[in-house]
Amino acid sequence: MSDTHTPRSELGAFLKARRAELTPAQVGLGDDGTVRRVPGLRRDEVARLAAMSTGYYTRIEQGRLPASATVLASLVRALRLGGAQRAYLYELAGQAPAAPRRRSARRVRPSVQRMLDGLGHLPALVLGRHDDILAWNAAAAALYGDFGELTARERNHVRLLFLDPVMRDLHVDWEDAGRISAARLRMAAAGNPDDSRLAELVGELSVRSPEFREWWGGRIVSDTAHGTKRYRHPLVGPLTLECDTWASPDDPQVMFVVLTAEADSRDDEALRILASWNTAPAQPRTADTPRDRHP
Repeated sequence: MSDTHTPRSELGAFLKARRAELTPAQVGLGDDGTVRRVPGLRRDEVARLAAMSTGYYTRIEQGRLPASATVLASLVRALRLGGAQRAYLYELAGQAPAAPRRRSARRVRPSVQRMLDGLGHLPALVLGRHDDILAWNAAAAALYGDFGELTARERNHVRLLFLDPVMRDLHVDWEDAGRISAARLRMAAAGNPDDSRLAELVGELSVRSPEFREWWGGRIVSDTAHGTKRYRHPLVGPLTLECDTWASPDDPQVMFVVLTAEADSRDDEALRILASWNTAPAQPRTADTPRDRHP
C-alpha cells in the first residue's frame, strides 16, 4: 500500500519470501551437494514441486505472467502454505474475490455497548476496519488507558501499538504483538488495494516505525483469532490473559475482542482490582485535540 507495487509483483514478492523460508528437507528434497547461493528453495525446486517448468514459474514470480487457479493450487502445495497464507496468495492473484464489502460503521449499536459493559471486570473491545477502536468497556480502559481521551484518528489499535510508548511498555511480548498486527493489516491490504485510509495508515507507520517497516516488508500474513497476552501494568503488575476474537455477524470487518483469566486466579483478581478503580463510562470524547501521551 505504501509503494507502487502491483498485485502481480506483490504476489511474486510473496512467493519469493515464502520459498526463502523453506529448506529442501522440509519439502522432501534431498541434498544435491551443490553450494546454495540463496537461502531456502531455488526457483527450479519450487517449479519441480509444483509440476511446472522453471521458466513458467520464474515468469510468475517476476510478475510477467498471471497465475491461474490451478497453478495457485499447485503452489499452495509446493510451498506448504497455511490457511492465512493461502487466502493471501489467492487475494493477490485475483482468483478468490472477496464478497462485496460493506463499509464498517464508525459507531456501534447501544445494545453492543451494553453487552461490553455487561462483561464487568473483563476487558472487551470492538475493532472495525483497519483495527479502529469503535467501542470498549470500563475494564478495557482500566487496562489500556481511556480511549475516550483520544481523537478518532488516534483510536486505532495498530497505530497505538507501534507509536504509543505507554502501549509498547504495557505489552511484555511487544514484538510478537507488533508482528501479528502488521500481518493482519497486510491481509486487509490484500483485499482492499484501493483503500485510501488504509494506505494513509500504512504510510504513516512505515515512516515513523522502523519495526513496522521491516515487518510489513516481510510478507508475513496471519489470521490469528486467539492467543495469550502478557502485560506489565503499572498498578497491578504482571498479567497473563487469554485473548479471543469473533467476527460480527453483521459485518465481518468488525471484530469483538475479549480478555479473560481463569476464575479466582491472581490475574482474575488483578482485573477485578483494576475495574474497581476505573468505573467511568466508556465514551469517546468529541474534541479533536490530541492527548499528550500520544505522538
